[in-house]
Amino acid sequence: MSKPLENIDEILSQHKLSQTDYANIQKILGREPNLVEVGIFSAMWSEHCSYKSSKKHLGGFPTEAPWVIQGPGENAGVIDIGDGYAAVFKMESHNHPSFIEPYQGAATGVGGIMRDIFTMGARPVASLNALRFGHVLESDATSAHQRYLVRGVVEGIGGYGNCMGVPTIGGEMSFDACYNGNILVNAFNLGIAKSDEIFYGKAEGVGNPVIYVGSKTGRDGLGGAVMSSDSFTEESKSLRPTVQVGDPFTEKLLLEACLELFQTEHVVGIQDMGAAGLTSSSFEMAGRSGSGMIMHLDKVPAREEGMTPYEFMLSESQERMLICAKKGSEQEIIDIFNKWELDAAVVGEVTDTGRMELFWHGEKCADIPVDPVSEEAPVLDRPTRRPRYLDAIAHVSVDDFDVVSNQEAFETLLASMEVVDKGWVYRQYDAMVQTNTVKKGGDLDASVIRVKETGRALAMSSDCNVRFCYIDPKGGAAAAVMESGRNVAMSGARPLAITDCLNYGNPENPEVMWQFAQGCLGIKEACAKLNTPVIGGNVSLYNETNGVSVFPTPSIATVGLNDDQNKVLMSSFQHEGNLLYLVGDNRSEFGGSLYMKELYDTVAGTLPDMDYDKELALWDLVIEGNKNGWLSAAKDCSSGGIAIALAKMAATSGLGCQVAVVLEHERDIFAESMSRAIIEVAPENAVVFETMAQTLTCQKIGTVGGTEFTCNNVHMPLQTLQQTYYHRFQEIIEQDI
Repeated sequence: MSKPLENIDEILSQHKLSQTDYANIQKILGREPNLVEVGIFSAMWSEHCSYKSSKKHLGGFPTEAPWVIQGPGENAGVIDIGDGYAAVFKMESHNHPSFIEPYQGAATGVGGIMRDIFTMGARPVASLNALRFGHVLESDATSAHQRYLVRGVVEGIGGYGNCMGVPTIGGEMSFDACYNGNILVNAFNLGIAKSDEIFYGKAEGVGNPVIYVGSKTGRDGLGGAVMSSDSFTEESKSLRPTVQVGDPFTEKLLLEACLELFQTEHVVGIQDMGAAGLTSSSFEMAGRSGSGMIMHLDKVPAREEGMTPYEFMLSESQERMLICAKKGSEQEIIDIFNKWELDAAVVGEVTDTGRMELFWHGEKCADIPVDPVSEEAPVLDRPTRRPRYLDAIAHVSVDDFDVVSNQEAFETLLASMEVVDKGWVYRQYDAMVQTNTVKKGGDLDASVIRVKETGRALAMSSDCNVRFCYIDPKGGAAAAVMESGRNVAMSGARPLAITDCLNYGNPENPEVMWQFAQGCLGIKEACAKLNTPVIGGNVSLYNETNGVSVFPTPSIATVGLNDDQNKVLMSSFQHEGNLLYLVGDNRSEFGGSLYMKELYDTVAGTLPDMDYDKELALWDLVIEGNKNGWLSAAKDCSSGGIAIALAKMAATSGLGCQVAVVLEHERDIFAESMSRAIIEVAPENAVVFETMAQTLTCQKIGTVGGTEFTCNNVHMPLQTLQQTYYHRFQEIIEQDI
């Protein structure tokens, strides 16, 4: 063992460890730690790996249902999708790296989430992303930098996903000044596997070999987990070396090699090397099994000369996995990976000591008990305080501002960066590779793929109205669950489960911790009421720069099942002459609305009413109506209200509409009441649909057709509408090129 450290105060500061942490480490080890051990504790006890600030609030999520095969605690969650198959999915953040280095940060986020999926034995078949950026409209340096970040992130996502041959089929993107200092890049991936062939991240069986496979280890990404567990300052630009560098071509080989390996009987457990690299993967595998492990770090394949045990344990080089194999199968596993031109080396074995024993050329360089690293990681009970700003904004009303004509309001909202088509983005993504995509980016609401093995379809949608979360952190988080599920239901699929990515500011700020705690309560409540359990997720804190935190942003991705791939419901107008119905209660609700933000530069007010029973009734109406073939299209009403929902349906279909909605106030065509949808029905199905919808508020509002868009007193030629909808985004984002 190497000697204890002398300049301990400086080392603790560099590793973001407190004196209390250090005393705890000494107690756990029964001695002074060396540098390797300090690095391991630092990584495993970082916010990114230990969830020390958030863990207190993460208990109590609904995680079980008859269709849930694996809930939180593994690399990804798993649900049964019938006929012997399962969907494996998860969402994770790569916010800090993407702000520092947008291309590689976003690319390695995509690579990491894909490894989480194929580690479970599933072939990745679909990706989504949830992206948040700051101001992009101005001519100042901030907007120019944000446009640069948009271009880099999109290029990174497209580059990695396209090389992997995995379709990116949808997602969401929004813009607000609160993200000027911290963009959010949340990546979602879904894979398909046989439900009895799921693999888990465990290391058990004394004497079983531990095998390193994939790329060689370099020094890239050193300290990445610790970096992602702190706020940004002006000096953060110097953190570029902590951002990992990805190689999608190597990951493609790794994917195929792993899937070939899974057809054998050699694997006991397998774990992706993500944040904290070899440290987290080894400790998590041993910890799940209550076992120990010996590893010889000098046997780890190295990409650079002179690497140290510290660097091997903390590198976040990409495209690497750790396998616990059955004893005697070593060479066969090595042969598989060598065939795919990948490194593979036996680096250790499983023990029953409950300790992680690390060796360097025969000399022990670290000896740490496994369980305390995770079980005794600090669980902080951070103070919470209701934010003062809530009292200031609660009584702000749309009536406090000058009246704007509906025509002017419509033209402003239609041109909003949140509303306009993001074709510039999704055209850089291959959405049709694997030939299973039914509904892709630009098709509105949920994205859908067919499951060719079963003839069913999977719908998925990522959603979060950050303005709702700002004015009401609990209700906004619940509303995100509702909207994500509603989008899935609008495609005709039954929402089954969610994964989340909880993006918040600095947990050392009591107001941020209050927002986080409330957000968790909102998700728990909504998931329980809507029967969509949480099967996995991710927490990203310290999204703050120079003391300014992002809005609470709990991104929610819902996955649902449609029993018939031939009955996927579209969200654009389908046929001239069809009837349009508005289903759901309409109130003059503008709290947190796009209307108030775009017209008055204000995010304030009270959250629209929520009713889970009415939400479920709307889902049931659309799902059952679609099963019976009575519906032609369905589109939820969210940001921008009825008028913007109809405008999107018109723009994407190339069909106009003539709509007259009976509302309390003229501007309520832009109100954002929840649990509403526009339903398109053929005339011959009108009677049966109206009968079905009797338990809900249902209003016939007009017809599809023509070359004009008309909604009450708003009028626009369809050609003009499409020009704005399809071209504005590219004009803005490319203006510096």
